Amino acid sequence: QVQLQESGPGLVKPSQMLSLTCTVSGGSITTSPYTWSWIRQPPGKGLEWMGAIVYGGITYYSPSLRSRTSISRDTTKNQFSLQLSSVTPEDTGLYYCARDVNWRFDYWGQGTQVTVSS
Repeated sequence: QVQLQESGPGLVKPSQMLSLTCTVSGGSITTSPYTWSWIRQPPGKGLEWMGAIVYGGITYYSPSLRSRTSISRDTTKNQFSLQLSSVTPEDTGLYYCARDVNWRFDYWGQGTQVTVSS
C-alpha cells in the first residue's frame, strides 16, 4: 500500500517561499512508470495541478506557475518537494501530493493547509 504524507509550514508570509515535502512509503519514487505531482485547492475552488516529477527525474510544471515553482526529490529519503516563490494570499489553500500514471491519480496524501498571511 502506497502512502504519501505532506509536511511543511502551515503559515507563510507574503513574498516569501513556500516549501513542502512529500514523504512516500510503500513504493519507490524512482519506479517506472509513476509520476509524482503537487496539486492544490484554493478555498472554494477546484483542484489545480501545479507540477510533477517523473520516476526518472524529469520535471513538468503548470504554465501558469512555472516561473515560481520548483520540484525536486531526494531518492535516499524517498521524498519529493515543492518550492513556490513569491507567494501571495492567492496561494492559500490545501496542498496535496499524489501519484499518477498517465494522469490517473491513484494515491494521494491527506493534504496540508497552507495560509499566506502577514
